[in-house]
Amino acid sequence: QVQLVESGGGLVQAGASLRLSCAASGRTASGRTFSNYAMGWLRQAPGKEREFVAAISRSGGTTYYADSVKGRFTISRDNAKNMVYLQMNSLRPEDTAVYFCAASGAVSLTVLVNPDNYNTWGQGTQVTVDS
Repeated sequence: QVQLVESGGGLVQAGASLRLSCAASGRTASGRTFSNYAMGWLRQAPGKEREFVAAISRSGGTTYYADSVKGRFTISRDNAKNMVYLQMNSLRPEDTAVYFCAASGAVSLTVLVNPDNYNTWGQGTQVTVDS
């Protein structure tokens, strides 16, 4: 089973930057590893449903973003290191949430806006943006 562990969250002021990291380990029973999965970042604020933030294809060549973060956040991955990152710039109080890294066997990134299309989740890391 692929396991995901997020890190890099914290408390920052509005306008600041943070970089979240997600480390992947293990493989599925069928032998699939990190590079076989599209990866996504999703977030959940208190009292709200989990929402899509960004996704990246297996090779890293294609990315997809929620409109609310487009131009401010950048998703990337390093398959040699089994890592996926979320660089967050110009943070706003409304970005406050628990951020989750997740893996999906889907090929099309557009389906990854739906949290139900992910196979594996990390435990989450808290990001708090103070105004």
